[in-house]
Amino acid sequence: MTAVPIPQRIHRGERDVVITWAEEHVGHYPARDLRLACQCAECHDEMTGRPLLDPGAVSDDVHALAIDLVGSYAIRIQWSDGHATGIYPYDFLLSICPCERCVAGRGGR
Repeated sequence: MTAVPIPQRIHRGERDVVITWAEEHVGHYPARDLRLACQCAECHDEMTGRPLLDPGAVSDDVHALAIDLVGSYAIRIQWSDGHATGIYPYDFLLSICPCERCVAGRGGR
């Protein structure tokens, strides 16, 4: 069983959410990209996984109004577009970390 990654620090910037995984590992998640990555039932079909959220409906200037901890495994973000039902598990956030090291480890994706 793999341990759930636990961030050292999470804070919201003006246009991003910054997660410090370790002293030398900091991910700056663009707010719009993170909003589009929401996996909740409003944004993805629960049976098929098909995206329901129209990317065109998410403003370029969407930003996090608040970030709340969900147990010791995830965060919930209250977005400026009114959305607040998505839970972002730490292992999911780490899997999409936009830092150079993580992007390179995923083959540049």
